Amino acid sequence: MATDYTWKLLAAPPHKAGRPFIYAALVLMLLGLVAAHWLFWLGLALLLFCLFFFRDPERVPPLMADVVVAPADGLVCRVDEAAPPAELGLGDAVVPRVAIFLSVLNVHVTRMPADGVVSRIAYRPGRFLNASLDKASDENERNAVALRLGDGRAMAVVQIAGLVARRIVCDVREAELVRAGDRFGIIRFGSRVDVYLPPGTVPRVRLGQSMVGGETVLAMLVPAEAR
Repeated sequence: MATDYTWKLLAAPPHKAGRPFIYAALVLMLLGLVAAHWLFWLGLALLLFCLFFFRDPERVPPLMADVVVAPADGLVCRVDEAAPPAELGLGDAVVPRVAIFLSVLNVHVTRMPADGVVSRIAYRPGRFLNASLDKASDENERNAVALRLGDGRAMAVVQIAGLVARRIVCDVREAELVRAGDRFGIIRFGSRVDVYLPPGTVPRVRLGQSMVGGETVLAMLVPAEAR
């Protein structure tokens, strides 16, 4: 089972954001065939790295209603409370937050954590600190997405650039209807993704836990009337 899963993960096709890098690697390889052999080997190394880094495997979200799933692969580096990014206009009250750190070895495709409608998208330039640091949430370049859930509550998912990340890609638009596990972007070369849950939601993960984007359950969205 583990062997089959690992092979499927390594053999997954690349995300479209990796195409420019893959084409550049192929050009280097062609130049190497007619100019210098070291260019061929450099291009081959770049090609293999890009195919690995930009891999985009299929994921199967849980068949449960009102579920919050991990927005990315990686390790949980924060389970705490914090106010959502100010640029989303969700208020300054603290809410439950789960932060996931992605190393360069993780799949970097980001996925929607829950069913809902994209109510706002806000990009903010910033620094490129180590994404595992707590202050990276406030100081690093980021792209924040607010979701309006079916019952009217709001939550947010934030793509945060890391120490070597220099490009955040977001493929969704405001007013778009999304489902838990849907792809919505990618962060190139090391990063972090934060999820801000509705007030009263209890995270079901802990520090250091390994996440599988689009599949691992972060929390259950208990309806307000039930709470």
